[in-house]
Amino acid sequence: MKKLTGYFILTSLLVTTYGAPTAAQEKLRVGLSSVSALHSAMWVAEQKGFFRRHGIDAEIIVTGQGAATGISALLANDIQIVSSAGDSLVNSALRGGETVMIAAGVNRGLNRIMVRPEIKTPADLRGKKIGATRVGAVSHSVLMMMLKRWNINPNDVQVLQLGSSPNMLSALEKGGIDGAVMTIPFVFVAEDRGSRVLIDLAETDIFYLHTMLASTRSFIKTKRDSALRFLRGFVEGIAYFKQNKKESLEIVRKKLRVNADQERNLERSYDLLAAKYYEAMPYPSLRGVETVLGLVEKDNPNAKTADPKSFVDDSLLREIDASGFIKTLYPAR
Repeated sequence: MKKLTGYFILTSLLVTTYGAPTAAQEKLRVGLSSVSALHSAMWVAEQKGFFRRHGIDAEIIVTGQGAATGISALLANDIQIVSSAGDSLVNSALRGGETVMIAAGVNRGLNRIMVRPEIKTPADLRGKKIGATRVGAVSHSVLMMMLKRWNINPNDVQVLQLGSSPNMLSALEKGGIDGAVMTIPFVFVAEDRGSRVLIDLAETDIFYLHTMLASTRSFIKTKRDSALRFLRGFVEGIAYFKQNKKESLEIVRKKLRVNADQERNLERSYDLLAAKYYEAMPYPSLRGVETVLGLVEKDNPNAKTADPKSFVDDSLLREIDASGFIKTLYPAR
């Protein structure tokens, strides 16, 4: 297997054995685009030993530096699975990459546009400075999508690339920007410190591929059973997370290194993910793919005629679903 390039941040995570000992484990490297509560189900699956239960030794790797880095690692086979923003995965496939989405982490946008109190309506954004992590990132895509919906020309706002949510939070507090596109838990912090929610993407009718699990078509073809076993572990992680708040929070707290003063916002993040965003049967949303294609078509004409189904391979999840496995994870239903 190829050695990972030096700029990756490797996280060697201990796996707690769950249930009876398993046979020889198959090593799979899984890339995360960031250290975020969005990946809670993945961490739970890893820490509770669900991957190992299905014969997968999952090494969780934080690639960092945005989705492009993780996708490059996937295409180079440095990692076999990536958790990444769906728009980047769609763009990769449009450019000839063999990336394909196999499951959803979060099918709807967790982003909110947070603004200073004096900004009351979308029209008030004209002439204002709006923070995003970087051009091309999820935060920027969401901003462009909402400006289009509000009939605001992107040239009517000044987008500042600030690199991270903490940087945006600081700039918003100090008056360096008038608004910012943030996600959990920073939206809670911003609100507690006086900013207001201009729009919550989840309260709209927009489906957006916030976080997707993807692999390559060649991996799915040659290692289909491995991909199936990995996904079984992942859906177990979702089920455990949704049904075991205390234990799941304990795992996520350690991964995020949450301080005591951040406990409330971590719990608020958990409640949103467990009740509203994590799906028991995490099929990638074709409506979300359509949204992304509409966003990128001006830069890539191929998006106009692309079939949304061509970016998704849901056959793995359908096989797991048809077996009745997922239903066994929710005995109270």
